[in-house]
Amino acid sequence: MKALRDRILAEGQNLGSGILKIDSLLNHQIYPELMMEMGHEMARRFEGTKIDRILTAEISGIAPALTTGMVLGVPVVYARKLKPITMAGPVYLETAPSHTKGGEVNLLVSAEFLHAGENVLIIDDFLATGKTILALARMVKSAKSNLIGIGVVVEKTFEGGRAQVLKAGYACPIEALAVIISMDNGQIIFAD
Repeated sequence: MKALRDRILAEGQNLGSGILKIDSLLNHQIYPELMMEMGHEMARRFEGTKIDRILTAEISGIAPALTTGMVLGVPVVYARKLKPITMAGPVYLETAPSHTKGGEVNLLVSAEFLHAGENVLIIDDFLATGKTILALARMVKSAKSNLIGIGVVVEKTFEGGRAQVLKAGYACPIEALAVIISMDNGQIIFAD
């Protein structure tokens, strides 16, 4: 997606160690028009697929999941990192390492929002090592829902996340709006 790639090149920062800072367009500030364009593009990539709901992780996955959900007309569920006192009853709990925060983070979804037999599309901000996506996929599996696709804003292929997801047995379509193949020497290199 050219508009996204252009914005990443103009405003993104390669902080080294595979960390891409795109706070000005996804992780802290959001350009609503660009986010809507991303939602339309993600929906286009999964058109023809029956989707009952979208699952994401808070906080940076919410905006792209929401705009995709708006276009598709389906609800969006996000995994919380902290359990609020209002989350009663059974929950799906998974942990995933945080690349930017360091350490493990909990991801929790109330069982009332993931239903057996439903088709779930995962949308998130990044696919890097694949560990957050895998945690979300395990929730879908635990709920006896069907994982029908994974969409991410940015994929960093050099971290091997796609291979990890496929190796874990989640053989569903994986779509990325921007694919970065290298961040060596302070650069940001996209796939063609």
